[in-house]
Amino acid sequence: MKSSTIPTLISGPCSAESEEQMLQTARGLINDHRVHIFRAGIWKPRTRPGLFEGVGRVGLEWLRTVKQETGLPTAVEVANAQHVEEALEYGVDILWVGARTTVNPFSVQELADALTGVDIPVLVKNPVNPDIQLWLGALERLNRAGITDLGLIHRGFSTPNNKPYRNHPKWETIQQIRSLAPGIPLFCDPSHIAGRRDLLETVSQQALHLGVDGLMIESHINPDVALSDASQQVTPDGLTNLLNALDLDHEHIASAEQLKDLRSLIDRLDHDLINLLFLRSDVSKRIGEYKRANALDIFQAGRWKELVEDRVRLANEVGVDESFIRAILDAIHQHSIGVQNEVMNAAATSPKKEAVK
Repeated sequence: MKSSTIPTLISGPCSAESEEQMLQTARGLINDHRVHIFRAGIWKPRTRPGLFEGVGRVGLEWLRTVKQETGLPTAVEVANAQHVEEALEYGVDILWVGARTTVNPFSVQELADALTGVDIPVLVKNPVNPDIQLWLGALERLNRAGITDLGLIHRGFSTPNNKPYRNHPKWETIQQIRSLAPGIPLFCDPSHIAGRRDLLETVSQQALHLGVDGLMIESHINPDVALSDASQQVTPDGLTNLLNALDLDHEHIASAEQLKDLRSLIDRLDHDLINLLFLRSDVSKRIGEYKRANALDIFQAGRWKELVEDRVRLANEVGVDESFIRAILDAIHQHSIGVQNEVMNAAATSPKKEAVK
């Protein structure tokens, strides 16, 4: 499912609506060699009844025609055992588990049971809510059924504040799921994260910089009249323009990702450093209170000399520049003296309570 030169691209309409719509879209997509797989929604889970819920089985016939004419492998979403049976009957090449299904272990287990003994790639979208364990659990259920060609699709999460996106990307979940499922290909679905055509480029590039193995981007021959998710789909030509605007070079992306990882590490270390400085400042305050209570001088020259010598020795051992560590120690020491002075001054100016008579 992965190209050796550029990230794998899965594209096609959110929903199969007619054979002509499917064929026109596919014919447009194959003009761009970067499209590897044709996708279409055959069954559409909707929040409320009465909305367009997909064309069903007949859409699989159209999908088979697309495959015969273009040679593109095909992919559909399945949500129950009947969907699996029918998709396999029509020769669908790749299945994916949708976000609303991943959230329900009973539904995932039904799919796993239906796929037992079947050799087919299965992609698993993250659950609607940000629950990494549910995502991981879906992978495990399918793997126990004998499915070894598994992949993940990051499509964002429903949170109290998703703006400006349709679904919050929560980019940190990419590293989390990778650590829990190492070696499993990870795709991103910018269409469902963005929810708007004008945000697709930003989301797609961010996903690529995070090292995803591919993208799933919805394309429709005429998005404005689409029966579902019209605002997030692009025309085949629009998809080509989008891809042209993206940096798809693996080496450059890997380099940018390395820089991003290093900057993230710096951020974490700085946060840790600030927390340590806060704790040190609090200890200085308590030392000031002790000195005040015991009538001790704030500046203890002997103690300060010993501290500097010890820290400089440690800095030399680990290879930190001595002048750098001395400058830091001096700034910390001045702050510590300031904190202790505040403690002393506050005690001197606070009104004394009258003795209780």
